[in-house]
Amino acid sequence: MLKVGLTGGIGCGKSTVAKIFADFNIPVLDADEIAHRLVEPGQPALVQIRQEFGADILNPDGSLNRKKLRERVFSDLGQKQKLESILHPLIFKTLQTELEQLTAPYCIVSIPLLFETGMAHLVDRILVIDCPVEMQIERVKTRDKIAVERIQSIIDSQVSRATRKAKADDLIDNSGADYRLAEQVKKLHNLYLSLRDFRD
Repeated sequence: MLKVGLTGGIGCGKSTVAKIFADFNIPVLDADEIAHRLVEPGQPALVQIRQEFGADILNPDGSLNRKKLRERVFSDLGQKQKLESILHPLIFKTLQTELEQLTAPYCIVSIPLLFETGMAHLVDRILVIDCPVEMQIERVKTRDKIAVERIQSIIDSQVSRATRKAKADDLIDNSGADYRLAEQVKKLHNLYLSLRDFRD
């Protein structure tokens, strides 16, 4: 089965593209969704996070206080690396397990930090969703209601737009109308179907 790694900077439209592929009945594995599952109450990752970051990182009901954790890791590189050392191996292991259970011509593996986490070897092709930085900032500001400075710091912490584009096997330009996005996804869907017999 062909494994297509879907990636792109914050606000580029990865979720929208993933949903269009899902509408074609193509399985989509999402690293962010897996990360959310891994930190649910009772999960080993949450136990490790509590040990490393302290009990005050939890809400009164025992769930993870995501806002507090996010603020802590974005203001301290060491804390960010500590969190990643807990989550990334577990995300990778879960992705591998779920990939082995799939039967489809191809699948989409959505990993926003595909290059930053060194997970590119997990996939056969890399699909990058791209748009101008100004558009990223505007979309995230509207969606998440966070300060431009914070958005810029997130963008700065990710690999550059040029680096992503240089490493892409396939590229979707998501700076235009929705119908153009759907057209680009449909073309790639047909391409990936034609590569269904691809093997490592």
